[in-house]
Amino acid sequence: MTDIAVTPKIPSELPELHEETFRTILMGMLNQLRRDMDLYRITLPACILEPRSMLEKVTDFLSHPDYILQASKEEDPLQRFLAVVRYFLSGWHIQPKGVKKPYNPVLGEFFRCKYKYNNGTEGYFVSEQVSHHPPISAFYYGSPENGIHCQGNLRPKFRFLGNSAGIMMEGENQINLTKLQEKYDITMPNMYVRGILLGKMGLELGDTAIIRCAANDLICELDFKTKGFFSGEYKSVSGTIKKESTGKVLFEISGQWADKMYIKPAKSSKSELFLDVYATPIQPQIIEDLSKQDPMESKRHWSKVTAAIYKNDMNAASDEKTVIEERQRREARKRKDEKKGFTPRYFNMGYNGHIEMTGHNA
Repeated sequence: MTDIAVTPKIPSELPELHEETFRTILMGMLNQLRRDMDLYRITLPACILEPRSMLEKVTDFLSHPDYILQASKEEDPLQRFLAVVRYFLSGWHIQPKGVKKPYNPVLGEFFRCKYKYNNGTEGYFVSEQVSHHPPISAFYYGSPENGIHCQGNLRPKFRFLGNSAGIMMEGENQINLTKLQEKYDITMPNMYVRGILLGKMGLELGDTAIIRCAANDLICELDFKTKGFFSGEYKSVSGTIKKESTGKVLFEISGQWADKMYIKPAKSSKSELFLDVYATPIQPQIIEDLSKQDPMESKRHWSKVTAAIYKNDMNAASDEKTVIEERQRREARKRKDEKKGFTPRYFNMGYNGHIEMTGHNA
């Protein structure tokens, strides 16, 4: 990569709709739908978009690298597992104000960046939209000097659930600590937009996420709790860390995933701080200058939409978004007419839905 520039994370000070205006827009979109219908094919207005692609949003998990770098150096298996759990919990707090959704990536779109760490090492990230129907986003992160390789894919399924809309985050995700020959399998929580009809609108995480290291017989089960209509707290999470073979609970975790979380040994009543998500700064990304990016790279591909959103010109943003969507439809029709399939640039589509990084052109 040449002519690279350090790029900060997207700011939270974006144009924000009044809650009632947002609810009216959503109701207009959802009025035609039935409960449990798939929302992926619904075209969203530009005013409710977070101005970055889902392929870039995946990098939120790389915002606080010290936790995963610590895991790669930790000698004790249990402390290493705790460091991986801490890393997993560290990126969920990065969200724009209000209820915003990232751009749906187009087929063949990709995002690349790299990181320079304080210990003199580097990390590299690439993600690509490898399928459009159904939507599948594949990603890879590697820091060879630290023996860290993360690979996975997200297969979101969108559902209208009455007073909420849900994004069911299916897919497979792994962290490999190659110097230790350890693999951590991870499942994601689901996301919900609450209060579409009644109550306060907001974006929440819900349901269960699991982190498992079979080599060390350890499992963490995290329960992301959505707030009830009359009770409960926003952005709450609780969980246990156990020996998987026996079910013996070793630690309990509780707190708010967008603020502070605490941990205590299973037989103790004393908790201590496990993670403060604002205690460390967000790691800046290094990306190629926009003018030198490939036309299919996310920031360049969506640049006109993004510029219009930051100018609060939603008419222009909608027009530019329509241009992209129409181009994608034309290309899909052309592939169908020519009986050509799509071949990802960076990933192999294997048997049984398994996806692997190829390294080609990375």
